[in-house]
Amino acid sequence: MENNIAPQMMTQMLIRKPAAEVFNALIDPTITTKFWFTKSSGKVETGKEILWEWEMYGVSSKIFVKAAKKDEQILFDWGEPSTTVEMKFIPKSADKTLVQISNWGFSGNNDEIMEKALDSMGGFSFLLASLKALLEHNVVLNLVADHVPDAHVK
Repeated sequence: MENNIAPQMMTQMLIRKPAAEVFNALIDPTITTKFWFTKSSGKVETGKEILWEWEMYGVSSKIFVKAAKKDEQILFDWGEPSTTVEMKFIPKSADKTLVQISNWGFSGNNDEIMEKALDSMGGFSFLLASLKALLEHNVVLNLVADHVPDAHVK
């Protein structure tokens, strides 16, 4: 039986910080480089094309920012072939924000699409856990860098 529903990955995490602080951590590369990518060509802003780098792995990705709605949403395309990522910032109280990340537009056969969606979920779950640790406890977990240590560029 063929599955004709396009998979969409979604993961989420409650961050015990105001939406403005959480949003800023994901648009400002001076903060984001502490827990996700190691280098960025600029701040996340609507209409910008940005290059993110993970120097430990020798990989990079261009992103095109479709929307950066202050304290509410970041929407961008990235990867080759391109997929769409949406980050939503949902205030739960003055000092708690639910961050939801969705990724869709995966290509390939069913097995390849499922593999890409699961890989995306794992990566964005590491991102959210790292973000939570940094913002709530000022701890850098190195989850992204330590996930595949044998893949580091020597």
